[in-house]
Amino acid sequence: MLSVGLSSVMRGLKHVAGVFPIPQPTLFVGPGASGRLGLAIAGFGHKKILIVTDSIIAKLGLLDDLTKALTEGGADYVIFDEVTQDAPVALIEKGMAFYRAQGCDAIVAFGGGSSMDASKTIAVAVANNKRPVELAGYFKGLKTPITLYAVPTTAGTGSEVTVAAVIANPATKKKLVIVDTRMVPKIAALDPSLMVSIPPHITAATGMDALTHAVEAYVGQWGNDYSNGMALSAVGLIFENLRTVYADGKNLAAREKMALASTYAGLAFTRANVGYVHAIAHQLGGLYHTPHGLANAIMLPHVLKYSKPAIIDKLAILAIRAKVGAEGEPRERLAQKFLDAVDALNRDIGIPTQLDALREEDIPALAKAACWEAHTAYPVPRYMMPKVCEDVIRQALPKPASARKRKA
Repeated sequence: MLSVGLSSVMRGLKHVAGVFPIPQPTLFVGPGASGRLGLAIAGFGHKKILIVTDSIIAKLGLLDDLTKALTEGGADYVIFDEVTQDAPVALIEKGMAFYRAQGCDAIVAFGGGSSMDASKTIAVAVANNKRPVELAGYFKGLKTPITLYAVPTTAGTGSEVTVAAVIANPATKKKLVIVDTRMVPKIAALDPSLMVSIPPHITAATGMDALTHAVEAYVGQWGNDYSNGMALSAVGLIFENLRTVYADGKNLAAREKMALASTYAGLAFTRANVGYVHAIAHQLGGLYHTPHGLANAIMLPHVLKYSKPAIIDKLAILAIRAKVGAEGEPRERLAQKFLDAVDALNRDIGIPTQLDALREEDIPALAKAACWEAHTAYPVPRYMMPKVCEDVIRQALPKPASARKRKA
């Protein structure tokens, strides 16, 4: 039986997370922040900058403020706008080749999580002349990654402040996690004006992604005063603003607060790490290409309910910070109020309770892989064996058509 105590590997990772210096980027916040970032970058004297993004962002003109500022500042740039969901290995290698062919010496990651992860991987892979698959794990590159800047266009991943990149390896149907504290961007721009056109379903999934980061960082075993403060701030902002931006995407004030919440949650889990929700979500993404935020949103309630006996006090504090409970209420009642509030938030923003792609025959392998990831990398608050994990995942199985019809 798996020991509840941390293994030597886990202790080593805790040392990295808690002691190893982690840079924190300078943040430009508010409407027009991407333009201000462009002016700042232009002043650093790069010979040519690679902007890594996707084709939709390029077509929508979201790059305009940045590129105009770069041009006005006399900076040369090129655009690689071929990023796709999950940032597969072949795409990363194509971006690396483009970077080299163009003679670039800096990268701006512009977009959602896939653009951030692709940019980080290109930065470390080119600097170390390694293939992306060779970098999976912790500190596999000896040389410092290429200078990186970031402009997130969703409020969810927190990648603009994190030390990790997650990419897809279609050959194995697995996600690869690359960790290096030197991948943290030098400067990041949180520009809510870039987020007003995000569709409601993406706003919902990315917002729940940020909530998952904050909650898992807070309820895990590696939290400290700094990470706990960031996590609780993120939870409060998300419960205050996610419903608003889901209903009214053009609300700049609420969009800015969600962007800050995502960043705070990223700062929290960079120090305190995540847990079973992410371990399961990575497997769902690898096998079914389920968007990461959606997978997190679906699995968060189920994992929290399993973990409840070990985290009642923390759930109670989360309830108070989310303003769904008050000081002085019994901790068990507050804990249940937070679990109910997560369910209600998911429901209000259209998150499904089941994953249509999930198949019963896949669950044992998914659970085994999720437990291996969690038990070797994450400070989970309550351990589960693979058979228990199977039952947790099974709760997301799509209901038979007949059952759905009866319920309707």
